This record gives sequence, C-alpha cells and structure tokens, in this order.
Amino acid sequence: MKKDKHEEAAEELRDSLHLEDAGVDGIDTVLEPDDNTEELEESLNTEMTEVEKLREHLEQTQAALEKEKKEYMFLMADFDNFRKRVVKEKAELIKNGAEKVLLGLLPIVDDFERGLEATKDADDASAVREGMELIYNKLVKYLDNNGVKAMDSTGKDFDADLHEAIATIPAPSEELKGKVVDTTQKGYTLNDKVLRHAKVAVGE
Repeated sequence: MKKDKHEEAAEELRDSLHLEDAGVDGIDTVLEPDDNTEELEESLNTEMTEVEKLREHLEQTQAALEKEKKEYMFLMADFDNFRKRVVKEKAELIKNGAEKVLLGLLPIVDDFERGLEATKDADDASAVREGMELIYNKLVKYLDNNGVKAMDSTGKDFDADLHEAIATIPAPSEELKGKVVDTTQKGYTLNDKVLRHAKVAVGE
C-alpha cells in the first residue's frame, strides 16, 4: 500500500531524531530533567540558606557593636565627670589644708603680740627670754603635731640627700672627718620627706 505524504514526513522526522519505533515514550524520556539539574537546584538552595544566615549574623553583630559603642560613650562621660570632680576636690583639699595650717599659727602670733606688748618697757632680759622660749616651744610643738620635725645633723655623717654643704673646715678630730662639724641652718622633714635641707660645714 502506498504511503501518503504525511506518513513519509513523520518517518523522516523520527529518523532524524533517532527515535524510530520509540513513539511518544521516547520523546517523554528526552524531556525529563536530568540529575545535574536537581543537584544545581539543591546547591543553590543551600547557598541561599547560608547567605541568609550570614546576613542575620551580620545584623546581630552590628547591633551588638552599636550597643557597646553607646555603653563606651556613657562610660567615657562618667569618667570625665569623675576626673573633674577629683580635680575639684583635690584643689579644695589643698586650699582647706593650707587654711587649717594658717589658722593653727594664729594663736602663736597672738602670743607674740601679747609678749611684745608686755615687754616693751621691761628691763629684765631673763623675763623676755622666758616669754620667747614659751612661744618658741609652742610653735615647735605645733609643727611637730603637723609632721614637721627638725633634723639632728651635727656630728652625723654627711648625707647629700639631707644636707647642703656650704663649707669644708679642718676636722677637730680624726673621727669627725667626712662628718657634719657645724650646722648653720637647721633642716626639716615633713612626714619623713625632706622639707628643707640642712646647711652644714663638713670636716676634712
């Protein structure tokens, strides 16, 4: 039986696609998705999930950083206020400390004034000296109560940390060589720190 034109065209199409005798099932097999496509989609989904996780982590990190920045700024402000307060309190302490010392000296000034008034017409030198000694002892006691003590230098080994040598003189004896032979001006310490060096003559 002779084939019509339509049948011949269908056969030629099947031959060109290498699908002879495969029919519709062969065409369906070609159009099914392969394993590579599924793996690509799965990999893409996994990467998208990782990106979302990274984005979420970045947002959390930025929020934590912003919080710590604010806390740091508050801390710096508190520290600056504390520093200013300490400076102010220190200045007031120095001022009030000097005020207290000077206030303690006023009774001694009062004693001097009374002594001068009482001895302006006095002929008895011993009475004047006795009054001066009382005032002197009162002043020394006041200084001692505030941590100021006189150095005992004469006869001691010369110490450049305590003494200022203003002269060297022949030592009266062999034992006094390198020692303080005479003190021309007393030295004083304030709470064991040198307040004023003693001016001394050293034996040689």
